[in-house]
Amino acid sequence: MCAAGWMLALVLICLIGSATSLALITPAPPLPSHISPPSTNLLPPTSSGGHAELVATVDCNLKISPSVLVVRFGDPAKANCSKPSTGFLLLGWENIKGGSLYTMENFLVLSVDNITEWSINPICFATSDLRGPCNISLPLIVYKPPERVSIQFSNHTGPMFENHNYTLQCTVQNVAPVGKLVVTFYRGQTPLGRFRSSRIAEKTPVNETFTLIVTPHREDNGSQYWCEAKLELGPTGPQHPPVEMSQNLPVMVLWNPEVQPTKLHMKEEKCLECEVETTQPLGGRGRFQTRILY
Repeated sequence: MCAAGWMLALVLICLIGSATSLALITPAPPLPSHISPPSTNLLPPTSSGGHAELVATVDCNLKISPSVLVVRFGDPAKANCSKPSTGFLLLGWENIKGGSLYTMENFLVLSVDNITEWSINPICFATSDLRGPCNISLPLIVYKPPERVSIQFSNHTGPMFENHNYTLQCTVQNVAPVGKLVVTFYRGQTPLGRFRSSRIAEKTPVNETFTLIVTPHREDNGSQYWCEAKLELGPTGPQHPPVEMSQNLPVMVLWNPEVQPTKLHMKEEKCLECEVETTQPLGGRGRFQTRILY
């Protein structure tokens, strides 16, 4: 009984000392559709294939929804943390912009007007009269779509020769997080290769370049190379991930003419015409004629 009274007194002192913070805590507003309502029972996936809310749990039974928060830099963000109705005295958020939040209720909504930091680690915590404090972190992904995507050949300009190797280079500028970036090279509508960045720990916007070796053939003459950059942010990210495409890079392929030798047996002088197909400097095709007298 003494221990319980001492704990209650400690909580009252904490609440009085944090009067300014508590003045900001009001009954939570209606939650947006992507945040689960406070409840100790989780909604299982529906048999009809509907989207079930992702909820993170720990041994101390704190629950955060959504389990991973994906926010575009500069946009607002919300997340809900809830605790069981018994066994816990205080619920709060820390490591957030503007200090910490506390409540005696069973849930607390974290609401940020705009995300302006790239590395944030919000933590929901609770104090227990039996098991001591416990906490759970909210994974937060702050993203920025690519500002610009461009494609070019590395150390090469002008026409290409058939069966020679060339290096395509796709550059993505000012994107975050680069570890979630996926780049795909195309020739026309045919995908040629898909690549990810190895800089998975980088959170701030950076530039990244991807390369692909191509070997053109005469059938590729007149086609176009291009690349696409996309952020893959997971199931809690935007329904349509940000995609940025490069300009088109025209392809002109040169190849050697092919002449099939033929033996001719003629009894009198005649004029023969031989046609050879080759490429033109402007990428077209031409026929050249030569006369052979026998």
